[in-house]
Amino acid sequence: MPVATVGDDAEVQRDVTEETIDAYAELTGDENPLHSDPDYAAEGFFGGIVAHGMLGAGLISAALAALPGDIVYLSQDLDFEAPVRPGDTIRASVDVVAELGDDRVRVETVAEVVDGEESTTVIDGEAVVLSVPHDE
Repeated sequence: MPVATVGDDAEVQRDVTEETIDAYAELTGDENPLHSDPDYAAEGFFGGIVAHGMLGAGLISAALAALPGDIVYLSQDLDFEAPVRPGDTIRASVDVVAELGDDRVRVETVAEVVDGEESTTVIDGEAVVLSVPHDE
């Protein structure tokens, strides 16, 4: 199996529902009321329930896993730029931009809320991953 090289890219897309947010909270134990309590969240910073930021980051991880080879996270920088709300569709995309040697590549990562032809960046970042051939 080939490995990820400059120019390789991948993306995944998922719909975010209240059930998605609840399942993420249950899985991680992150019970922040901004994600689960409509009354509390309505009075908070975002004016309503929002998804966990790391839910979007998890989709970036899924997009990385779609690159060629076995992908192992080494580092990830993330800037959370906008909230994700129930009913949003998130598209996470990754683009290999540099080979760093020793089977490492640098990858630009982004998650966007998409609505038809429009999109809003919700997470912007960069990852370094190990990309090695899969032994079959």
